[in-house]
Amino acid sequence: ALETLKMFEKKDTRVKSAAATNLSFLYYLGNELAQATNYADLAVNSDRYNPAALTNKGNTVFANGDYEKAAEFYKEALRNDSLCTEALYNLGLAYKKLNRMDEALDFLLKLHAILPNSAQVLYQIASIYEIMEDPNQAIDWLLQLISVVPTDPHVLSKLGKLYDNEGDKSQAFHYYYESYRYFPSNIEVIEWLGAYYID
Repeated sequence: ALETLKMFEKKDTRVKSAAATNLSFLYYLGNELAQATNYADLAVNSDRYNPAALTNKGNTVFANGDYEKAAEFYKEALRNDSLCTEALYNLGLAYKKLNRMDEALDFLLKLHAILPNSAQVLYQIASIYEIMEDPNQAIDWLLQLISVVPTDPHVLSKLGKLYDNEGDKSQAFHYYYESYRYFPSNIEVIEWLGAYYID
């Protein structure tokens, strides 16, 4: 794939930008951030209005820990294509990293309107509500999430933990037990169930 894409580097601007965008993404997936950054720069310089190139550039900056600058690239990508789902999702994550939860939630809720059954989006929204100490909202979003991925033991144990914190032992037991059924090796879940049976 890399060799094929490199053949397009010498073509006209639009093709070069598309090839560089894909090369940047492949290097990013391979955790080769220096190469990913080089190709992201090439893609952006070839076509400043390419939302995928701007998103990739934001990803390389995000991976280096500069969440503020990453957010700028994602916002620029959204100015060029308001339905760029990757930019919306990553902008939500960048604001979450910056501890700007209200803004993170705004972008993730916009994305939820576009992708109502995206497990990642549902999880991030629930996670933000949990950080904002709104367990009821977190539970509601996690319940939506298990309607999409009903066998995810991590989500089931998180529901168990939230119900336990709220003092609802029967619901906590139900979700911890379901989590145990799908993944019987989680020590935290086993400890909770053991303590529950002792009680």
